[in-house]
Amino acid sequence: MKTPWWFMRRGPMAWLLVPVSWIYYLLSRMVYGMRRLVVYTPRRPVICVGNILAGGVGKTPIVRCIASFLNAPVVMRGYKKSKHTASVGDEALMLSHAGIQVHTGNRKANIRLLDHQKSDTPIVMDDGFQNPKIKKTLSIIVFDARIGIGNGFMLPAGPLREGMGALRRADAVIVIGSSKPNPRFKLPDGVKVFYATNRTINPFEPGTKLAAFAGIGYPKKFFDAIGADYRRSFPDHYQYTDSDIEKLMNWATRHGASLVTTEKDWMRLSPSVREKIKFAPLQTVIDNDFYIWLKEKISGNTNACD
Repeated sequence: MKTPWWFMRRGPMAWLLVPVSWIYYLLSRMVYGMRRLVVYTPRRPVICVGNILAGGVGKTPIVRCIASFLNAPVVMRGYKKSKHTASVGDEALMLSHAGIQVHTGNRKANIRLLDHQKSDTPIVMDDGFQNPKIKKTLSIIVFDARIGIGNGFMLPAGPLREGMGALRRADAVIVIGSSKPNPRFKLPDGVKVFYATNRTINPFEPGTKLAAFAGIGYPKKFFDAIGADYRRSFPDHYQYTDSDIEKLMNWATRHGASLVTTEKDWMRLSPSVREKIKFAPLQTVIDNDFYIWLKEKISGNTNACD
């Protein structure tokens, strides 16, 4: 689905849904408590990279950086498959194209499978911070400084899966910086914080008119970063049809613009369409202090049983 417009501001719709968010919170706490009854403790270190917002904070590039640094496999739930990505979803395909070993589906089952290997290399778990069924060696939460915590309400009144108190369960937070920081976004005292930067690379020559489309959590971030002249958004993880692509191409042609999209969206296109549409690569750089901290933590926790 598209990110609801009220997630970023406390308007009438958000306030109307606040009572529903209380019910959501109580139910989520009940589910969390029940899941804690059956916990699997992996033999290999497990690094969970998660968030407390409902998508769109830039978690996958952070997963890619960490997995590449550690030469570690990634386990992830994956999303609905399309005819163009027959075995994995767009995020898994992105990681796989970066040379990372990716296991999609049931995370617990995949971690059990990896535990039977002789390797002691850490396992990176994409998402799962709200699921206690797998004991994590480290939990890292990702925020986008520009989005912050949105309107500060929990689902469905706002984007939060749980409150900021959840950061007490995390070992560190990575904040992806922005040229337009959000003054309403402030982390609690005592939280270990590292910073990262994103750079979206325009695949076209400067001055080229751009017609950008995206089916991600917060498409405005991409549109602003690429400097799109014309913009069209779709629901997160949207599966594009041939009709969609034809309409987008006609739309760009009418405006005399070049069609461009995100790498995630590009992965959901057919091979023949990929030859006609370019994507804007996203370069993510995490401060070196984070990697020093990560190595120290991993060497001090040789497995999740310690």
